[in-house]
Amino acid sequence: MIVVTVSEIAGKRVKRTLGLVRGNTVRASHAGKDLLAAFRNLVGGEVHEYTKLMAESREHALDRMVEEAQSLGANGVIGLRVTTAEIGSGLAEIMVYGTAVVLEDDPPEQEGT
Repeated sequence: MIVVTVSEIAGKRVKRTLGLVRGNTVRASHAGKDLLAAFRNLVGGEVHEYTKLMAESREHALDRMVEEAQSLGANGVIGLRVTTAEIGSGLAEIMVYGTAVVLEDDPPEQEGT
């Protein structure tokens, strides 16, 4: 499965467009991680616990989107976008979406053309 943020892929062409696909996840913060984050907020620096949580959440959302695309018969997703939203106290949603497509290789170029 090819997943890209652009609408064109070098060496490939869109044979068929299957439509919008998306995946999302909602994550709650953890009390222990919140305490570490509050401490880091005082002294500065990256909050590694939340960085890891957000990376895992993005991967889960991407996996769900890819599953949906595959269920439609796609072998690619173009125009990938990622959004985040706070939906409550300590709750964040990550959504990824794009266009599911069937890609095929471009025909080889003829010499002299």
